[in-house]
This record gives sequence, structure tokens and C-alpha cells, in this order.
Amino acid sequence: MKPPARSPFSSAPLLAFGAHPSDVEFGCGGIIAREIRSGGKAHFVVCARSESGAHGTPRERTAEARVSARILGATLQFVRLGGDSGAEAAAQARRLAAIIRRVRPGAMFAPSLVENQHPDHPRVGHLVREAARLARGGGGGKRGSKAARSIGPLFFYAVSPEAEPAGVLPVLMDISDPKAVETWNRSMQAHASQRRARDFAVYQLEGAHVHGLRAGVELAQPLYPDEPLVFDSLAPLARCAWRA
Repeated sequence: MKPPARSPFSSAPLLAFGAHPSDVEFGCGGIIAREIRSGGKAHFVVCARSESGAHGTPRERTAEARVSARILGATLQFVRLGGDSGAEAAAQARRLAAIIRRVRPGAMFAPSLVENQHPDHPRVGHLVREAARLARGGGGGKRGSKAARSIGPLFFYAVSPEAEPAGVLPVLMDISDPKAVETWNRSMQAHASQRRARDFAVYQLEGAHVHGLRAGVELAQPLYPDEPLVFDSLAPLARCAWRA
């Protein structure tokens, strides 16, 4: 296998939001592991410590998240979100927008907007979408300003098949690099509390195999763009599943 190409996210990092500890690693951790392995940087924002979770205490989940981020080579911060009333949601979106402006990410990842068994996932996805709009100038600033242009596109990830948007073709990211996969797996294994009832690391790896079959590669993870992707050449589009 050829060594991974140099990541474009070495100066403008990936910014990944999770509703709970482990969401980012399970939902798009393979992609992040590959980008960091090829020289990229990543910052995680976790919006709760799973205070009402069925498995693991907040203290335990926080410690697991720190170990997992360290394995991947990402930085990590926690933010505590309040209620979901209109005023509170607006304040939360502004708080997340401030993080986006500070990080100036090359790309952002957030939980899918699809309603599923985890209602906090689409809630955080909607907040990040609004925060990205505000960070780009949607709150009264200049959308075409240098700061706005420095903020990359938003992609949604799905932690489970139920959260994958129906009827939407994903961007399938090839994560077959063995060393990146090994790092991704170790980052998931660090969330030991989430493997007591069932081994979610195995579940995610099997899902990556399924998406890999779809893409014509060994392993892949899907991302769903929030807005149309814009290219100035057809060259990046020459690779599709049947020509992988």
C-alpha cells in the first residue's frame, strides 16, 4: 500500500464535535486516525460527560475520552450544554461558534441530523450546523471575509446505521491504511465502559468493512456533506466506488 498522502489539515485542523465521549471515535475515528497519521491535526469538542448514560460514570467517561484522544493524537475539550429552549439553544450555538472561529478548521465533523435512539446526537448536529453559520458571518458579520473563508466545510457522521441519512449518497473515505486502523481500534478500545454490554469497537470495524465493500476498498467510513462540495477540476472526482 502506498504511504498516505500529506494531509491538508496540518495547518487548518479537523474539528470534530460529539454529543458524548466516544461518539467521534466510533463515528469518524478511522478518518481522523488516517489524517493525523499523514500529518493532520484534530481537535475534539465533547458536549457532555454522559451524566445520564447507562454505561460508565461521568468521571470514567471523561478519563476514557482523554486516553482515546491521546491515542489518536488529537486535542480535546469538554463543553457543557444547557437545555434546548430557543434562548438556550441560541446561546449554545454562539458558544460553539466561538470555538469554530478560534480553531478555524479545515473541515468540521458533527453527528448526523437523523433522529435515532440517541436524541442528543441530532440535537448537537443541529447546534453545530447553526454554529458554523454564525462562525462564517451568519450572525451579522461578513460571510465573504477572510475569517469566514478560513472555516472549512461541515460533514455529518453516523454512529449507527439508523443515523445514516436515507436517500443521500455519502462521501466514502478510504481508511484501509493498516497503521491508521490499528490506531483507530485502540482509540475505541479505550472506551472500555462502552464495551461492557456489546463490543462497539467490533461493531464499527464491521461497519467499515461493509462500507469498504461498497467502495471497492478494504475499509471505509461515510461522511455526509452539509452543503454541496465545490471543485475546480474533475481530477478529484475520477475515483468512484466501481473504480476504487
